[in-house]
Amino acid sequence: ELKGELLSLRVQKIANGSTAKITRINGVRKAIARVLTVTNLKQRQHLREFYKKKRLLPLDLRPKKTRAIRRQLTKHEKSRITEKQKKKRTHFPIRKFALKA
Repeated sequence: ELKGELLSLRVQKIANGSTAKITRINGVRKAIARVLTVTNLKQRQHLREFYKKKRLLPLDLRPKKTRAIRRQLTKHEKSRITEKQKKKRTHFPIRKFALKA
């Protein structure tokens, strides 16, 4: 309904060009933006609820952060040790020296 009103106001602006119509166009455009904002927010909220239990999220629902932070290793990946490192730790543990005071 707002888009229809906007269309008619634009036609009237071309026909006679009164200043009242021009200022009203701005208000109607802002109202359309408000409606679209609310609908988009609700839609995203429903999508978040839908994907809550899923394994992966769509890219636009994931946290933005920065590119560098997104590329970092996860905590689990950081804590993993290779087989060679495990063997090295078991066979050659850190030596403990007794210090004379």
